[in-house]
Amino acid sequence: QAQLVESGGGLVQTGGSLRLSCKVSGRTFSRYHMGWFRQAAEKEREFVAAISGRGDMTHYADSVKGRFAISRDNAKNTVELQMNSVKPEDTAVYYCGVKKSNEFYNSIYAPTAYDSWGRGTQVTVSS
Repeated sequence: QAQLVESGGGLVQTGGSLRLSCKVSGRTFSRYHMGWFRQAAEKEREFVAAISGRGDMTHYADSVKGRFAISRDNAKNTVELQMNSVKPEDTAVYYCGVKKSNEFYNSIYAPTAYDSWGRGTQVTVSS
């Protein structure tokens, strides 16, 4: 079982930027596709972005496309989420997860397709 630790969250003004990081240990990191999800208060966890094990494929939720960018460094066992032009509706706890299947697009939006979640990092966007 992998251990994941998210960091980089905080308070940011509308239009600002944040860079989230997820450190993974306990697995051969480059074998696994990774995803970022978020969960706002009283809402279900929702897909934000995913990246393939080699980093050659990415996919984004429509709500963040063009504003967020996912990347990974397999030498450092980290996956990052660069958040630009943030909006109040981006406020949530952000989690990274390890995709259980080696099929990148299979159930990519479903939280149940991922495991080994970290504790999350809070992002709050002020208007």
